[in-house]
Amino acid sequence: MSDSPITPESWKIFQIMAEFVEGFEKMSQVQPSVSIFGSARTKPDQPYYAKAEKIARLLSDAGFSVVSGGGPGIMEAVNKGAYAGKSPSIGLNIELPKEQHQNNYQDVSLNFRHFFSRKVMFVKYASAYVVLPGGFGTLDELAEILTLIQARKSRKIPVILVGSEFWQGLLDWLRSSMVKEGTINAADLELYRIIDEPQAVVDAIFEHYDARGFEPSAEEQEILLTL
Repeated sequence: MSDSPITPESWKIFQIMAEFVEGFEKMSQVQPSVSIFGSARTKPDQPYYAKAEKIARLLSDAGFSVVSGGGPGIMEAVNKGAYAGKSPSIGLNIELPKEQHQNNYQDVSLNFRHFFSRKVMFVKYASAYVVLPGGFGTLDELAEILTLIQARKSRKIPVILVGSEFWQGLLDWLRSSMVKEGTINAADLELYRIIDEPQAVVDAIFEHYDARGFEPSAEEQEILLTL
């Protein structure tokens, strides 16, 4: 009886492995880092573009490598701000049929075909998440980190929402629907903070680590190994 042929899906494993290996090798060198998210559709003349650029510049000058999705809009603003600062500007780029093209403000660029391997890189090395207004992709990243922290599959890091007017409707719904129905606990609402001022974002991240330092503890390192 002859062996079954190797399927195309099986060969994809090697491509996926390559993405993880390159990502781990490069991202392990750029800690501490902050992952920042937001819409690819935000224009340079819109207020949140300028705010994202300012936050990224402050974080970069404060010693954080700054990580974005590497594309246009808020992602471009983030990389632009970090690129002008003292620490590396990192883009985790992905191939998409539309919207996504690599911006020109990246000291370190990684390219992905698979969302899931890219998402691991956002989480695994992040000391904080900063989330500006965005669409489904931004919501996906926000839900991902909240789920991982809630389930204790990732260490607890600051998750900061920028844009109280934009986010308030969603946050009200979390309380009035999800907490009310018991699908999340009221304590889960404390997994994130709303902060609008760029310097206050940076201060909140430092405040979180003030008593412990940025390096993951031995327990946290074990958690991150099984992320």
